[in-house]
Amino acid sequence: MFPPTVLSFCFRKQDRFKFTMAKVRAKHANCSVVGCTDEHKTLFRVPASEETREQWIYFIFKGTPPETVNKNLLVCGNHFKPESFRNLGQYKAGFASKLFLNEGAIPTERGKAAVKENASTYVQFADVACQTDQPTTGTQTDTVSCTDAGVGTSAVRASGPLLASCKRPHLELEEEDDISEGGSSMIVEDPHDVTHDPLHSVTLTKSTDVTIEPSSPIHKISTYIVYENCLLELFLVCPKCQRDLRPKTRTMGTFLRVEQNCPHCEFFRIWNSQPIIGFTPAGNLQLTAAVYISGASFFKLEKIFQAMQLQLYKYSTFRRLARKCIEPAIVHRWKAMQDATLEQLRQQQNVILGGDMRADSPGHSAKYGSYTMMDLRNNMIIDLQLIQSNEVGGSYCMEMEGLKRSLALLKERGVTLDSIVTDRHLQIQKFLKETRIKHYYDVWHIEKGLSKKLVLISKNKDCDILKKWLHSIKNHVYWTAASSTSGTERVAKWTSVLNHIRDVHIHENPAFPQCLHAPRTSRDKSKWLKAGTEAFCKLEKALTNKRILNDVEKMSPLHQTSSLEAFHSAIQRFAPKNVVFPFLGMLCRLYLAAMHFNENAGRPQATSPTGELLYRVNFPKSKKRQCTVKPVKVDPTHDYVDGLMDLIFEKVFEDPVPYEAEVQKIHIPDDLSAQSEKPDKIEVIAKYVSRFNQGLV
Repeated sequence: MFPPTVLSFCFRKQDRFKFTMAKVRAKHANCSVVGCTDEHKTLFRVPASEETREQWIYFIFKGTPPETVNKNLLVCGNHFKPESFRNLGQYKAGFASKLFLNEGAIPTERGKAAVKENASTYVQFADVACQTDQPTTGTQTDTVSCTDAGVGTSAVRASGPLLASCKRPHLELEEEDDISEGGSSMIVEDPHDVTHDPLHSVTLTKSTDVTIEPSSPIHKISTYIVYENCLLELFLVCPKCQRDLRPKTRTMGTFLRVEQNCPHCEFFRIWNSQPIIGFTPAGNLQLTAAVYISGASFFKLEKIFQAMQLQLYKYSTFRRLARKCIEPAIVHRWKAMQDATLEQLRQQQNVILGGDMRADSPGHSAKYGSYTMMDLRNNMIIDLQLIQSNEVGGSYCMEMEGLKRSLALLKERGVTLDSIVTDRHLQIQKFLKETRIKHYYDVWHIEKGLSKKLVLISKNKDCDILKKWLHSIKNHVYWTAASSTSGTERVAKWTSVLNHIRDVHIHENPAFPQCLHAPRTSRDKSKWLKAGTEAFCKLEKALTNKRILNDVEKMSPLHQTSSLEAFHSAIQRFAPKNVVFPFLGMLCRLYLAAMHFNENAGRPQATSPTGELLYRVNFPKSKKRQCTVKPVKVDPTHDYVDGLMDLIFEKVFEDPVPYEAEVQKIHIPDDLSAQSEKPDKIEVIAKYVSRFNQGLV
């Protein structure tokens, strides 16, 4: 017997088909696919051409047909491969009311497995008793489910609930317009009318053929900006009776649903602009992920959308999707990458690390301090610690706490340290000295502080001659660090500059007895300083004070923290200092910056088409109108974005529970105002007085 679910789905449109249904029931019994029950979508007559007709009949009867064969044999569309249809893409998108076979198409699919495979690959518009949906109570005509890829679908009117329960999380049902009143199904046509009528379908003319891969992930399908009047032109005419229609639209953020309801022929269709994953439009989720992962601001995006009249969801939706899907995915991906990096370092010996802190605002008013630990041999970020000022009693102690947490993690993972390079933070100096970890200072931090002092000295009236030596002394700092093998040698080379600027190149210190440059005669005799002058005395005092000598002795000979400073600049893309973020949001943006930096840390220098290395000429403000040359690197890549998108759509959204568990392990401190007593808002407003209207004193 012909299954009742098929009858109610394919032929329930009008009562005048009831008599025809009895005929089709008998004819369709010849369908040869085992288990082909409620998956029937479209019926095709056996063609008139003799060669193709013989192959169809041979397929229907599984071999030799009987002597007399009915002329009105029908074959279900599920027995054809997707490439057998010439308008499959248009039919899936809702722009065609029928499926049309290519000339010479032959049914080849048999068995229940074949039916399900075809249904999953190209028949996405069959939504009665969908396998992923829970059937609702009521008649069969009341049950219509939601599909994952319900774009361009149409529906038979149903009187009951149209969105059945789904396995995926329910994230969006309180937007501007609820879409729970519509479902996805198919247009019901006369099963006997299989002739091609161009008026029954809407075709899209393009200069090139567009092939839609059914297996493409939702977040990798191309998207376009479509104007409302251009889109609604496709729905102003009934595709069946060709009369004018007034389509209804429903929106949910970036999602649009168009409903066609013809009062003349009772044609009804629903078209969705996006796939619906669970109860969430895919575009809303994808846009949220793209904005968050790229480090953009939702509020700036909102202004752009308003300027272009683009539809956008509310900030509450953005935060809900970020909290449920985006942030757990970022935390999981960073932890996985960090575990792999630490495992590699554990197998190495004598790891050289660099550490530095970046505050979210200047001075002692910082709320967050992020301490970064980098492997200086390959410029890879291996750890990030975010500290809130109220955790440690003030912003000054955040850097120390960040270093302790990073070192504790490295010790727990079994990473062996050779040395660590930092700036000259006094608390860190003391701590590393007590823990007996070899500690070096970054040369740039020493040179920067010293150069500022020398510039101030050179501005004095009697010290103007020092301006001729500022650049040479700056270079001498780096040469001393790079050419020395011990702290004693570094100090000897450093103090030799006081003899050199007096044109004395033989020194009393045995660690560095004489200058290494060749003897030469200077053309400018006036540049040499004389002992006992005010300029020389002030310079000597600045270069040989106790702290400077101690710092010079501990200058890093090889590795510096310049890459850490570059990473801090990269953080600005994801967490600008003029934007306030919650603790978890700040942490996730730091993880994104680290993933971006690690992926592009080893970019090579770009070359021209002829193979020449490319350089860029700059005029930095600090150089006083002097130009500098920098190598041009190849364009950065963003593979981490694709990886996060795949993780969000394929795993996190499907089952967010294990990923949320990782987020819950993160200690989130109380807000800065948590310990403050909250007064009554009405009383505070009553006491408000403008500073320009305070009355008489």
